[in-house]
Amino acid sequence: MLPVTTIGGYLGSGKTTLVNHLLRNNGGLRLAILVNEFGELPIDEDLIESQDEDVISIAGGCICCSYGNDMMAALGDLAEMAAPPDHVLIEASGVAIPSAILAAVGLLDGFRGDGIVVVADAETVQKLAKDDYVGDTIERQLIDADLVILNKIDLVTDEAKAVTENWLSSSAPSASVVPAERGQVPIGLVLGAVQEGREYLAETNHEGSPFESFVLKPHGDLSAEKLAEQLAIGGYGVVRAKGFVTEKDGMRKLIHVVGQRWQASPTEDENEPAVVCIGLKQQLKRAEIESFASKI
Repeated sequence: MLPVTTIGGYLGSGKTTLVNHLLRNNGGLRLAILVNEFGELPIDEDLIESQDEDVISIAGGCICCSYGNDMMAALGDLAEMAAPPDHVLIEASGVAIPSAILAAVGLLDGFRGDGIVVVADAETVQKLAKDDYVGDTIERQLIDADLVILNKIDLVTDEAKAVTENWLSSSAPSASVVPAERGQVPIGLVLGAVQEGREYLAETNHEGSPFESFVLKPHGDLSAEKLAEQLAIGGYGVVRAKGFVTEKDGMRKLIHVVGQRWQASPTEDENEPAVVCIGLKQQLKRAEIESFASKI
């Protein structure tokens, strides 16, 4: 199943900055970016290798595709490529409702929703949420979010940042909130991909990064559902988790956690049991996670 992540957020929040950052730091993944019109998502010029009417080829094997009014057809074209991408990002317009986009993706065979990421401007998001014209849209985007990237924190005081984070705890009740400057977050945090895990762990854990990660290696047979649920809602500081486990009956399952949403689905993947867990430093409770994982 080809994973699809929707990136939403109001105009000026920093979606384009985030996408360009992910393209520069793709961890070896071949990303496909879908955008309604190329003009809505300016790709940094030094990343572009070639361009035609509907597709921009980007360094590292990534592509950007314009889908006009037919997103479903564009997704179908991606699935039929000789070498399909590893992950699809749909960059929503500033006034789009991300959950509606992901619901449409769910109607297609061969695709699965990998989460809704909403970028919020730390300077303006609360003010916009009270606006008579766009407030309802901002509120709905935040309610839909699995992950909120609170962007531009370098432009506000620590006190203002804390106030906004507290406000988001009720405005985006199902989301994990991650602070960022210029959209600079690890790709594994946004996409939760498994195959490049060893590569993005180094990025996540580098000195000065506010994030940390570790690989949980479950011992013995366990319940994938219980493990995924606890990682999502157990208060262990996990923002993203993804990996493989073996259950008591020998069934292999893929665990996928983003924010407070979780899935555990059968897979034929033969990788050794391991789950990559990512969170903010001082919040990710590794010892407690390893302790409860050994008991279920």
